[in-house]
Amino acid sequence: MEPEKPYYASIMAHFKKPYWVFLFLLFTVITILSIQISTESTLPFQFFRVSGSPKPDDVADPGSCAGLFGELPVREHVMSIKEFGGVGDGKTSNTAAFWKAITHMQRFSNRGGSQLNVPKGKWLTGSFNLTSNFTLFLEHGAVILGSASQDPNEWPLVEPLPSYGRGRERLGARHISLIHGDGLTNAVITGQNGTIDGQGRMWWDLWWNKTLKHTRGHLVEIMNSHNTLISNLTFRNSPFWTIHPIYCSNVVIKGMTILAPLNAPNTDGIDVDSSTNVCIEDCYIESGDDLVAVKSGWDQYGIRIARPSSNIIVRRISGTTPTCSGVGIGSEMSGGISNVTIEDMNVWNSAAGVRIKTDKGRGGYIANIIINNITMDRVKIPVRFSRDSNDHPDDGWDPKAIPKIKGIFISNIISLNSTKAPELAGLEGGSYEGVCFKNVTVLGLAPTAAWHCEFVSGCTNAVFPLPCPQLQNNGSSACCL
Repeated sequence: MEPEKPYYASIMAHFKKPYWVFLFLLFTVITILSIQISTESTLPFQFFRVSGSPKPDDVADPGSCAGLFGELPVREHVMSIKEFGGVGDGKTSNTAAFWKAITHMQRFSNRGGSQLNVPKGKWLTGSFNLTSNFTLFLEHGAVILGSASQDPNEWPLVEPLPSYGRGRERLGARHISLIHGDGLTNAVITGQNGTIDGQGRMWWDLWWNKTLKHTRGHLVEIMNSHNTLISNLTFRNSPFWTIHPIYCSNVVIKGMTILAPLNAPNTDGIDVDSSTNVCIEDCYIESGDDLVAVKSGWDQYGIRIARPSSNIIVRRISGTTPTCSGVGIGSEMSGGISNVTIEDMNVWNSAAGVRIKTDKGRGGYIANIIINNITMDRVKIPVRFSRDSNDHPDDGWDPKAIPKIKGIFISNIISLNSTKAPELAGLEGGSYEGVCFKNVTVLGLAPTAAWHCEFVSGCTNAVFPLPCPQLQNNGSSACCL
């Protein structure tokens, strides 16, 4: 299909060359100035500027959504885990050493901040908490290993999240994450590409054997916190979802490698949950579930807490997940999800590329979702809207709580070696409105393959193969402009 010419091409053709050159230069100058002005004044959010970071006009990477989060903060008090009795032999438990270190460093939260260095070695530990104005720094060759012991002292239980009402997998309490933070300000987890390995096989076996008593913990969970950076590390083998910011604002996750066996259950890469102003970029993820997911609470509990996820940018993510999707929105979305931009992704050997999941009882809303420039190879279903998971926290959910979905913009998608055409299954009484597909090509399908749509409405422009009747309007609708 011949691509559309830029809208200004026909206008410029009417000008003679000298005038064209002059106007082109003028247009370029105005465009640059307008970009500079809009960048400083209309960003949906900005991240805190740390000590020594560049000023706005010094930022070198205009393709970053990390805002003013420049250089790492300079902490006045820097110590090594060795100074607290840590032993990096891969055998000695360092749980007490990490707790001792964090307890000591809490006193510097308002006195210049602190940094705990983890040197080269294998540092076995159970769960430990972070503190505010604090950096956990893994040096080159450093590996933090999650304890493979089921000792309750290594993995204590904590209260269920208010927006879930219970543990996500089991009733009642849940196991704390390997690295946990609650009510933090200016917390950083970074390093020289060190590794945090959750050694999750013990937890996966409990799941597979159906002997899991409480919901598994995450590798890293940050709660009720403001200004969080996680960068330049490798995370491996999480017991459950790998990185879970919940009830947070101003979160940057960038330059991460996240790995789990492709059959490891529910080992999502990054799950943004009831959080605002989140930037996720430049990450490579292999997992047994969604690479990136956006959530906001579960049924009546999420509706009551009403903590939405909003102002989220996900860009330059690549990876594979054979059972789930490159990006999943929902299905726990009862607090609402809005203003999400997903762009420049590469997904392969996966069950779905982009998936939006809703259900009766969820309530909430999904609005203003922009998905642009996604390449896929050997992805079974490139785009899927799904329902009827029949997955509820308890019997108190309201079957009349139907999600509202409006404004889904999907453009510049190329999917090679696909198995199925897009499947768009909305909910009766809560149809998807304002769905736009533009410049979407799905190749490798059987000649009989066709889109499947129910309870959706919208428009398309430059889509192959031919979309479902609910979206066929030859690009005339304003929703795809």
